[in-house]
Amino acid sequence: MAIDLSYPPEVRNLADRTRTFIREQVLPVEDAHDGDIAAAGGEKLRLDLQQAARDADVFAPHAPTEFGGHGLGMANRAPVFEEAGYSLFGPTALNIAAPDEGNVHMLAHIADPEQKQQYLAPLARGEVRSAFAMTEPAPGAGSDPSALTTRAVRADGGWRVNGHKWFITGADGAGFFIIMARTSGEPGQRGGATMFLAPADTDGIRVGRHLDTLDKSMIGGHCEVFFDDLLVPESAVLGEVDRGFEYAQVRLGPARMTHVMRWLGAARRGHDVAVAHVARREGFGSRLGDLGMIQKMIADNEIDIAATRALLTSACWELDRGESAANATSIAKTYAAEAIFRIVDRSMQMCGGLGVSADLPLARLSREVRPFRIYDGPSEVHRWAIAKRAVSAAKRAMRDSE
Repeated sequence: MAIDLSYPPEVRNLADRTRTFIREQVLPVEDAHDGDIAAAGGEKLRLDLQQAARDADVFAPHAPTEFGGHGLGMANRAPVFEEAGYSLFGPTALNIAAPDEGNVHMLAHIADPEQKQQYLAPLARGEVRSAFAMTEPAPGAGSDPSALTTRAVRADGGWRVNGHKWFITGADGAGFFIIMARTSGEPGQRGGATMFLAPADTDGIRVGRHLDTLDKSMIGGHCEVFFDDLLVPESAVLGEVDRGFEYAQVRLGPARMTHVMRWLGAARRGHDVAVAHVARREGFGSRLGDLGMIQKMIADNEIDIAATRALLTSACWELDRGESAANATSIAKTYAAEAIFRIVDRSMQMCGGLGVSADLPLARLSREVRPFRIYDGPSEVHRWAIAKRAVSAAKRAMRDSE
């Protein structure tokens, strides 16, 4: 069977237009504010950049066409998202930043028609932002979602939700929340979760403090959120009751891959900056780029970029075929999170003192990409899952051969 790794002309054209838009209109804003989106203007900046993206016809490449997007599948998103990620503010400009991009994807697949009109349509158009409320302080849900403690119980007119979440990206200023709560079973049991939709101004929702993290480029921060006797109607249930963990996979696998796409763009920028520097900087009797140790770092960066793209392409191919792609996305996410950090770190090293200064973007890129080894599943958890699947497959093979 033939393998075609090319992109359709319309996707290549969109990627090219995104590249131009990012370099001409977004990078200067990022550079002027050291990648700190709050300092750059926060919500006003988002609205301004998104209007500019609409004018350039590069807005919402992932959103369904009926909601104003370009309707790209997973594989076709890769080159566009990578070009957007070349700037830390690029994903916000195109409305493909986390968590909104993943929430658009999930709502498009799970929400009923009324929910799509109320929540998906304004989110896809950039009229509101959203937040996905799953992670909890210990002993609640973190890398192990089955530890979920936030609980929803049936009440007159719907469900009453109580719980404490944290590290909820984009919570400050979000227009609505997607809330993961336990509707049956006990913490530690794998089933029994349900997703609920709720406007952010609903009584019983309180956004607490911003957790002060390394990264500064995600609008709305990473916040604590409290649900205190939050009453939501039956119509707020996203999908079906007790199937929340199952639905989460609809979001998490693709969202991990779009994270890879965006951060790969950031790593590419770091690499480009470093190569340009060593190509002109002289030392030890030659240009730095002609020295063997520098050339090794350049080559290793190129290898990491190519390998990340290859694993990403394979995982997205599985997702576009409707497969769970659990193993492929875990492999791609784990490798990419570590490779992207290596790329940026080598780029800093190649640039010496400038590399750790604000004169180049490398220090802030390092600050932004480091948390990716933790967000969306730490590398260690993904390795555990990959190994567990491999051992299970070996056991099945042994049983079948007996």
